[in-house]
Amino acid sequence: MDGFFLVKKEKGISSNGVVQGIKRKFSFNKVGHLGTLDPMATGLLIIAVNKATKFSSYFLNEIKTYSAGVTLGSSSDTDDAEGNIVLVSDDLPETERVILALNSFLGKSLQQAPFYSALKHKGKPLYKYAREGELITKPPRDITVIDISHIDYQKPLLSFDITCSKGTYIRAIARDIGNLLSCGGHLSKLERIQQGCFKIDAAKFIKDIPIEEMISIENAFPELNHIELNELETKVYQNGGRVESIKGHEEISKIYSYSKKFIGLGKIDESGLKLKQLV
Repeated sequence: MDGFFLVKKEKGISSNGVVQGIKRKFSFNKVGHLGTLDPMATGLLIIAVNKATKFSSYFLNEIKTYSAGVTLGSSSDTDDAEGNIVLVSDDLPETERVILALNSFLGKSLQQAPFYSALKHKGKPLYKYAREGELITKPPRDITVIDISHIDYQKPLLSFDITCSKGTYIRAIARDIGNLLSCGGHLSKLERIQQGCFKIDAAKFIKDIPIEEMISIENAFPELNHIELNELETKVYQNGGRVESIKGHEEISKIYSYSKKFIGLGKIDESGLKLKQLV
């Protein structure tokens, strides 16, 4: 049993709590999640089971889309509704200003991670330092906001959908838009609605997921081309060698053996095909 589940995470449970829930329900030995959601957040959490965990990195780098709610007029120490309110303002901006400020986050920028985050300093997560009263500032990171849509502003709540690159903290965007508008702001709602090609519509709560809805490893990569190898090429590929008879533009493909069995992912370039990940 190797593959992926699309779980609809509920509010109040950690991503690791979802992992443990899947483990208990199906008695799997190896389970992992592909992209953390804070306990406050809800929505799509991709869960990998057994050998599928070896393919995690291919999902962690994918573009994600969220439905977010930001409460303007108050800031918290965690940048979200879980923290303590540290600033309050009654001077709320008008709609046009808010929309202009929000759209200024489109494109590439540098983002300062929240003090309460899982990023590590000297091997220890930042949130542990913050809970002990020590606020550690990490160097800002490159992020890309690809799209912002469905913007709605009903004072003090600003809601929108946002599509962004790996490593983007929506909490930090809530904080930064509040700072930009000089009124403060914090994240009050977050739902992940898409990750790569997978959408929230296909996800289910843990209690409702049947084993039959596990997505096989090969079906988890519908966008990739597939290549069938002959017997000799299969041996070379599985032993980590380069298959020089298969060349092309740089891309990742699904690889099938001479018996048409899916055996992993490979990278093709002008010098041939090389193993990326075996099942």
